[in-house]
Amino acid sequence: MPAPLAVAAFALTWWLGAYLVGRDATSTTLWRAAGGLWTYGTGVVAWTVAPGSFAAQTLLCLPALFWAGVATALLPSDVPERTLVNRGWPIAALVFLVPTLLLPSVGKLVALAPLAGGLVLLLRYRHRVRPQQLPPALTIAAALYVAGLIVVLAPLTFGAPELVIATIGLDLLLCGFLVAAFDAVDTGERLLPDLRRSLVFAGAALLLCGGPAAITMLAVPGRATVTVLQFVLVGVVMSAVGLAVPVRAGLDRLAFLHDERLRRDRSALLLAAEALTRRRERHRMIGLDEAEFRRLVRRALDGFGDGGRMLRNPLAELPAVDRRLHARGAGLAEQPLARVAELRAVLVEQVERLKPGGPPDTSEEWRFYNALHYCCVLGLRPYDRAPQLDGLDRDARRILDWIRRYVRREALELWTTQAAEQVASRMWRDLLRTDPRWLTRSDGPVEATRGTNSR
Repeated sequence: MPAPLAVAAFALTWWLGAYLVGRDATSTTLWRAAGGLWTYGTGVVAWTVAPGSFAAQTLLCLPALFWAGVATALLPSDVPERTLVNRGWPIAALVFLVPTLLLPSVGKLVALAPLAGGLVLLLRYRHRVRPQQLPPALTIAAALYVAGLIVVLAPLTFGAPELVIATIGLDLLLCGFLVAAFDAVDTGERLLPDLRRSLVFAGAALLLCGGPAAITMLAVPGRATVTVLQFVLVGVVMSAVGLAVPVRAGLDRLAFLHDERLRRDRSALLLAAEALTRRRERHRMIGLDEAEFRRLVRRALDGFGDGGRMLRNPLAELPAVDRRLHARGAGLAEQPLARVAELRAVLVEQVERLKPGGPPDTSEEWRFYNALHYCCVLGLRPYDRAPQLDGLDRDARRILDWIRRYVRREALELWTTQAAEQVASRMWRDLLRTDPRWLTRSDGPVEATRGTNSR
């Protein structure tokens, strides 16, 4: 594969994989998409070193297994099959990985079977996926990837395979962009400003680092060690570009190891700077419907301890947050971190409204409050091998121990989801009743919400 083409294909796919992980390192969907992009990039390296080799062919097929996982992860949460197929995807990937590794050439196309199944499911529920254009667009991009793979592996003559492999890279870049768009819609954030910023940095890194790497490979042809080292260098640089915020935070922890206050202040500034390119415009807050509002409340509770996620959540622009900030003093409304603090305070108040009367207990009526207060607000992880108990009072330790001993993980997750739904319903009802901009929409939704709660 020509060095300049190989370096460009490798660098861009490696960067986009790192960018996806950098958006949210806790998202399995983004990790699966990144795995597909990184596997393709590794396949480009293998093809450059040994064109048409067994390893190169295998690596070019493996992204199909990752993208099958992406397709299943994109299914709406209320789809009955979603839990089953998401749990079954790693098993299916391993099952189909074996023949992919053993079969020669065209036989490796067996790796496409899980991808086909995942896309069929995604298309079946396409009307419930947001944005609705995602399933057909992802299917078209995947079909182009499959066509390119067939051309590379089958004994067909459609031109140089290197050009087809580069085209496959474009298809996978499109798939990565679609997954990033899904993540932005799901989290209520903007995508293009942040993606454009990272892409500009990636382009500059490609010229400054990828260019010399390609020239080095051209100057020393046939030296596998030199070629691999150049790709490693480009991969490290592109990873640093895609993971710019985590990398900078890690370097700060290293550089200011003994200055905790400075680390904390710089971390806050970094979070605010990152959020500026991803926060939704303030005037679009009024456009939230009830379903999206409830989903954002659930995400806020789930990421309660993550300042970056809270800062990017559109709920930071809630009228209740505005009122609290104006009551505290002028100028605070324009400070992003102050908004995060008040959003957390609003959520804590709502969680406290779930608290039954009397001393803390583990009875049935306490399950929703316990699930949200201890696992979301306090951020405790009861199923960890050594959960953090520092600063907890006697009642908190007793309830945490009870959860560890007697509550199944699935039951706790269900309680957390149901409790978050109650909080979201109450916040939506309060929003309709108290803010003039939503009063014109109050009749239908409020009555619907009342009916839901009465049941």
